[in-house]
Amino acid sequence: MTTPTFPHDFLWGAATSAFQIEGSRTADGAGESVWDVFGRQPGAVEGGGDGSLACDSYRRWPEDVAILEELGLRAYRFSIGWSRVMPDGHRVNEAALDHYERIVDALVEAGIDPVVTLNHWDMPQALMADRGWIGRSTVDAFVAYAQAVAHRLGDRVQHWITQNEPWIIQLLGYQLGLHAPGIVDLAGSVVAGHHVLLGHGRAADAIKQVVPGAQVGVALSLFPCEPATGSEADREAAWASDGYVNRWYLDPLHGRGYPKDTRELWDGILLREGADFTLDDVILPGDEEQIGGRTDFVGVNYYTRRVCAAAPVTAERPFPWAVVGPTGDVPRTDEGWEVRPESFDALLRRLHDDYGAPRIMITENGGVYGDAPTHDGKVHDNRRIEYLRSHLRAVLSAREAGVDVFGYMQWSLLDNFEWALGYRPRFGIVHVDYPTGRRTPKDSALFYAQVVRSGVVPDEDPAHLPFG
Repeated sequence: MTTPTFPHDFLWGAATSAFQIEGSRTADGAGESVWDVFGRQPGAVEGGGDGSLACDSYRRWPEDVAILEELGLRAYRFSIGWSRVMPDGHRVNEAALDHYERIVDALVEAGIDPVVTLNHWDMPQALMADRGWIGRSTVDAFVAYAQAVAHRLGDRVQHWITQNEPWIIQLLGYQLGLHAPGIVDLAGSVVAGHHVLLGHGRAADAIKQVVPGAQVGVALSLFPCEPATGSEADREAAWASDGYVNRWYLDPLHGRGYPKDTRELWDGILLREGADFTLDDVILPGDEEQIGGRTDFVGVNYYTRRVCAAAPVTAERPFPWAVVGPTGDVPRTDEGWEVRPESFDALLRRLHDDYGAPRIMITENGGVYGDAPTHDGKVHDNRRIEYLRSHLRAVLSAREAGVDVFGYMQWSLLDNFEWALGYRPRFGIVHVDYPTGRRTPKDSALFYAQVVRSGVVPDEDPAHLPFG
């Protein structure tokens, strides 16, 4: 028996996003983001926080690059501030591109692969004149933005991610209004979700016109949907939920078009909502062809699973399922999310089996644990180490089964502004003292660095490892 290991060329990295870490919201001629406006609404962000300071990374980015280098990471997934590069949604701000060019140059100099995300929810507020992603004109604006960034950075960036979590944009931004731009419009949300995918397909073409060898993907928030019981009704509910969360994005990206059952579900919802359109009015001829086949790798953002049970459709619940679990004594993060690495393994195998063995980059994976520095100045986050260890073992298991996972981006490099949850949840492997900006690598960062160096994930309890 040999210990399974990661190959020497595995792409080890960590991830952040612009609005969550940068601060300096008006620097270098930046325009307003939808998150700037949303954060000013009373009660929109827990604790009343905003992105004005965050981790101060717009000024302190050299420290972050130095941490990546110190940990031996080989990739950094970060995002470009869309509202910085296109302050009014259309005009290119060269000063912002100068800033991101300096970061890319420093990463390349340090031997770190820049993995660039174009839209990590930082949409210019100016594009809300056409209701953001509900308006088809936003697709054109996004393509122009992608072209501008590719022209400036394309000779040094190999891996591109166009959109981060289309389902979350659709669900929280346009259906429930819990994220920017704060729209509550069930019918409009499915329009927005389609335009996000269309933006991916058209932007991928635009990037490759500038950089023919670019590798372009999209980061999907994928949640395995599992039935609460073995009943046929619960199995059908879980499958319907899977269509809503996963297949609605995976199928068109892989050239299959939108799944028929979910399309029928959405058309039924539009009818009940009294919408004056059907999906045939939204998904125009040629759209699905422009979405399909534009994904060189699938970005997987995995955090937990959904346990689903059959439920009647009501005015409050327009879908025929309820997310009910898990119940009982299961391991959870400090945010209450179930820790479920076996569902991660199963998800990766499912992508391999159902979607033609695509190349996969884990673009986000992590947990909220609130451990703070102790009297010795260190952060002994053993629970995060165990989370990381168990999920990396799941990736190894999937790779042993033939799944082509070529990279892993830990979410996140830094504790940061966690959107509507404010500054309370801490995802980082590096602790940030927000008043001072001081960065302190946690024990989990040291553990991760050891895995990166060796390619080996220990199979023993991390409490007995020399990090706690």
